[in-house]
Amino acid sequence: MWSADDHRHMARALALGRLGLYTAHPNPRVGCVLVKDGAVVGEGWHRRAGEPHAEVVALRAAGRRARGASCYVTLEPCCHQGRTPPCTESLVGAGIARVILAMTDPNPAVQGRGCQALAEAGIAISMGLGEGEATRLNRGFVKRMRFGLPGVTAKTAMSLDGRVALCSGASRWITSQAARADVQRLRAQSSAILTGIGTVLEDDPLLSVRDPVLAGAGAAPLRVVLDTRLRMPPSARML
Repeated sequence: MWSADDHRHMARALALGRLGLYTAHPNPRVGCVLVKDGAVVGEGWHRRAGEPHAEVVALRAAGRRARGASCYVTLEPCCHQGRTPPCTESLVGAGIARVILAMTDPNPAVQGRGCQALAEAGIAISMGLGEGEATRLNRGFVKRMRFGLPGVTAKTAMSLDGRVALCSGASRWITSQAARADVQRLRAQSSAILTGIGTVLEDDPLLSVRDPVLAGAGAAPLRVVLDTRLRMPPSARML
């Protein structure tokens, strides 16, 4: 069903989508590649909420070369007016001939309607290439749209024998520098970081993204503390 070129172009679209890993949320990470006569004529990815979607960025890069091109995109093009206009209208207006998408958009405002709008305009639709990877790229967005629940990553720092502290009670640091770098990347990919008041009272954490590259990219997750008895000290570092 899919050619080697189809796989190659969708792989590139997914790679572009991953560029928004630390900046696009709460929007999905989306990449787009436009191909005409076997050559890539435009590429784009969604950088952050409120900015142009991947399809629009790729169309602007392609210009007039977009007419008659195939569009490889990792998520169904939107068909509703949000912070930006519908991508379906942009694709139709540019004269795109074919759209190959990895997955439908689970957002109830779209969810198949984007494909329907494109098909009604005479654009050929193919779906499912790279669906698994596209879903993993946006697992939090997908779960929120389908179930109204967040995608959660549980992080625990512990020793090989399952302990979270030394016999003395000391717990900083029982993880390696490499593990702490992984935590920074996990934080930067998340919309929020959650902890309990016990951790705040014991460790006084910042719950921030301290990697300067990731912080410079705009990653600043919301910090959430579970504190049912209002014990949060005014002197806490995160404040």
